[in-house]
Amino acid sequence: QVQLVESGGGLVQAGGSLRVSCAASGRTFSSYTMGWFRQAPGKEREFVAAISWSGGNAYYADSVKGRFTISRDNAKNTVYLQMNSLKPEDTAVYYCAAGLGGLSFYYAVGKYDYWGQGTQVTVSS
Repeated sequence: QVQLVESGGGLVQAGGSLRVSCAASGRTFSSYTMGWFRQAPGKEREFVAAISWSGGNAYYADSVKGRFTISRDNAKNTVYLQMNSLKPEDTAVYYCAAGLGGLSFYYAVGKYDYWGQGTQVTVSS
């Protein structure tokens, strides 16, 4: 069982930066692929970024590539999403997720077994 708690969301102006964090409970955190997803009002939850258990491999949605960076600290049971050059269209609730099975289907909601409660990120124009 893994429990995930996101933090660090907030309101930022377009062009600004924000870092959201996800703290995980459990001693097996380092076994999990970790992902970040987001959901805007009236839209489906969409993939943002994923990182392998070791942190050696990461994948990004085209919409955030070059602006967002996912990282993890297994000693602290925490995964981060650094968001730079934010745009109003990045406004959403951001969720972290944990799943087993390596990076296969890293972009799919169904791959992940555990989800956090989400943190709101709002980017003003």
